[in-house]
Amino acid sequence: MLEKFILVIKGFIMGIANIIPGVSGGTLAIILGIYEDFISAISHFFSNFKENIKFLIPLGIGMLLSIVTMSSVIDYSYKNFPIPTTLFFVGLVIGGIPLLYGKVKDNKEEKKNPINYLIMASTFALVMFMAFADKVFGGVGEVVLSNLGFGGYVLLFLVGMIAAATMVIPGVSGSLVLMLLGYYYPIIALIKEIVSFNNLFANIIVAGVFGVGVLVGIVLVSKLIEFLFQKYEINTYYGVLGFIFASIIAIPITSFTSVAVTFDVLQVIIGILVSMIGFVIAYKLGEK
Repeated sequence: MLEKFILVIKGFIMGIANIIPGVSGGTLAIILGIYEDFISAISHFFSNFKENIKFLIPLGIGMLLSIVTMSSVIDYSYKNFPIPTTLFFVGLVIGGIPLLYGKVKDNKEEKKNPINYLIMASTFALVMFMAFADKVFGGVGEVVLSNLGFGGYVLLFLVGMIAAATMVIPGVSGSLVLMLLGYYYPIIALIKEIVSFNNLFANIIVAGVFGVGVLVGIVLVSKLIEFLFQKYEINTYYGVLGFIFASIIAIPITSFTSVAVTFDVLQVIIGILVSMIGFVIAYKLGEK
């Protein structure tokens, strides 16, 4: 029972991560020690159905609870207390580094392989590009999710697939990609509308199309990532480390340029304290 409760908590944290631009749910899944199990459960859902359901249901409950209950809270916290909110997630990311480093530290031969460091540099650069893309190139403008035609629903499905892919890939923020595509705030508003029971039938149809796209995207990308871990495990972990190190920089860049930030001493002190709390949470949960 305790194991299932811990999975709900980990799912809850992953769900929150997918709400905030710049924070990657895939990164936190690795930090919390459930990434490979998560990928495997999705890729081989029917081959080990009973065990996969036991793993995915509590995780899914946690993610759903966080998205439904925390969308408004995180939005408020992010806008009014950007420094503590951002530093909490930075602390979570840093707290998972010891777990990841443990995956590669004992392989001395691979530590001398320059290819691994090239991979790490490449994934680091990809995340930094994503962090600055919105500022350099700008978004495409926000879309309107009401009165969608057939083409609009097809596009929404494809956007769900893209968002899911980036949610699964460590270090790449699905919410940031949605923001670049102009779907982030409309999707957040849609969730708020559903929670408030406003225009429920139409909103559920829109959310359902997006959700199916997300599921399809997760399955396809999970199979690719599982292949990489099976065939190129150490190389893949070096790539993940590049994602993680870049996230430490990218999360504040994305956060502090998306909202108005006033750097007062109290917020900075609180931010440092909550980042330490985030570090401890990630470090302890990663051990379980």
